[in-house]
Amino acid sequence: MQGILYALVPMIAWGSIGFVANKIGGTAKQQTFGMAMGAFVFALIVFLFRQPQMTGPIFLIGFIGGILWSVGQGGQFNAMKYMGVSVASPLSSGSQLVIGGLIGAFAFHEWNKPIQFLLGFIAFFVLIIGFYFSAKKDPENNIEDTEGRHFAKGLTALAYSTFGYVSYVILFNNLSSLWFHIKFDTLTIILPMSLGMVVGAFALSGFSFKIEKIVFKHIPVGLMWGVGNVFMLLAAATAGNAIAFSFSQLGIIISIIGGILFLGEKKTKKELLYITIGILLFVIGAILLAIVKSKA
Repeated sequence: MQGILYALVPMIAWGSIGFVANKIGGTAKQQTFGMAMGAFVFALIVFLFRQPQMTGPIFLIGFIGGILWSVGQGGQFNAMKYMGVSVASPLSSGSQLVIGGLIGAFAFHEWNKPIQFLLGFIAFFVLIIGFYFSAKKDPENNIEDTEGRHFAKGLTALAYSTFGYVSYVILFNNLSSLWFHIKFDTLTIILPMSLGMVVGAFALSGFSFKIEKIVFKHIPVGLMWGVGNVFMLLAAATAGNAIAFSFSQLGIIISIIGGILFLGEKKTKKELLYITIGILLFVIGAILLAIVKSKA
């Protein structure tokens, strides 16, 4: 029970990032940079209290991972601007699950049992159908024209966002041990990663970023990200990786509801039905992938 309570924290913290950042406002670059600054503050506090052993290779891997994260988060914030939080969040999380899962299964042989392939492909199929319903529009809803929404630009942003997110996860979970034979936990890597996040966010701005008041308002969003990481570790340690993983993915439910209730994203009755179906399918897909992980 304690592990499940721990797992609820990253679900709520990470699931709230999208609509909280958009409620605060600012451009995607300002949101990403402010969040990276908050993550650095959190990581520095953790480092001072924990004082983990830091080596050159760990620092380098964390730093590169942070840069890749900034690409992922910047793209996600852009996608939210173009598509809305309630649409972009499930598409972003789902694409990461499918692409990351396929790379893990075939490039790194994380699946080696027939039951894993069976459940894994069923999960992917369910997730893809969930994507369709999550993004399905009612022709009677003209929000794209009235609020500057642009689905095609949103998909482009999601494409490079997914690349950034999946790349940093693969670097941490696969390449660091296979290529460099390095093992670490989140609380060790979080400081160099947060430095990479700040540098990456600054680079994405074209190295000509003007720090304004709105940027500092996004620092708490980075703190939320950090808290989610800590409790993700606690959940994995007490309830297992499968539970921690599946609960963290369910954060998209928070994103969707938050986008509709707190950001005023307008949905017709048909679209609310489509989103409900999409959420249910996404939950089923995430649970199936968690079972696949537990069979490893």
